[in-house]
Amino acid sequence: MRVHEFDCFGEKPGEGNPALVVEKGNGNPGWRRALARERGLTCVFVDPVDGRVDAQLGAQLSTQVGQADAPGNAPEGEPGIVAVLDYVYPHMRSPLCLHATLAAAQLLFEQHGSGAPLGVKTAMHGQALVLSRAAEHVFVRLARQEAPALELDTALPLRLLAAPDLVLASAPRVLSVGSPKLLLEVADVDTLYGLQPDLALIHVWGKNAGVNGCYAWCRTGDGEVEGRNFNHLEPALEDSATGVAAGALTLLLGQGLSVRQGRATGQACLIRTGLEGDAVLVGGLVSRSASAVA
Repeated sequence: MRVHEFDCFGEKPGEGNPALVVEKGNGNPGWRRALARERGLTCVFVDPVDGRVDAQLGAQLSTQVGQADAPGNAPEGEPGIVAVLDYVYPHMRSPLCLHATLAAAQLLFEQHGSGAPLGVKTAMHGQALVLSRAAEHVFVRLARQEAPALELDTALPLRLLAAPDLVLASAPRVLSVGSPKLLLEVADVDTLYGLQPDLALIHVWGKNAGVNGCYAWCRTGDGEVEGRNFNHLEPALEDSATGVAAGALTLLLGQGLSVRQGRATGQACLIRTGLEGDAVLVGGLVSRSASAVA
């Protein structure tokens, strides 16, 4: 087994949201969860493929690569699937984690020694992802995914956020680029960082609704937003960067964004997104961690 640590979505090298990339690890799900709990970090397990790309997956990749220019756009051509990515948090397995995908992408680009796009698929849902690189930035190209069609009453978000007097700045929405998020817009940064949500209630509601947590956000400028993700039972495990939420916000607002996150955790992160037709690009800076991991 080989374990690599990367910092993703940092504003400069050595900063950002850490993730462990595990090669040649044990395939037992219980073992993988135990490793993530032991290390206290999101883990992405890079598993081999048999070299065969089925027609549907190949069509997804071809469609994603053949879109118009956007940040991180790679040369036209259809990449083959080079790996299967399995995402495991300390508390659960996940269908998709974008900062961990960026970490895996950086390792795969190092190994393949080329700037050409690479294709991967997710272990849980077989979702096709195209990875591209532009200088020190890595991007993941995703397609919009089906999200649960929920009727959200006005009181539910306030119960989840434990803020009965809160007035949301827009209607709540559930959108997905691979991991559905409940998007809740608040008025400003002070409101955002004053939130103390009911994490246990969010966990129970999300499990029943098929939604992976809440993403509270606010507008800070033209094409700029700031957010916080609530998807862990322990406040100390709050995400410093949530790429799937940034992708969902890009769909909601219909434009590329600069998404800042991590002030609450002391790990300032910057997520960059773009639109390519129906596809969403999510990416940012990736660097090897100063922590030595074998």
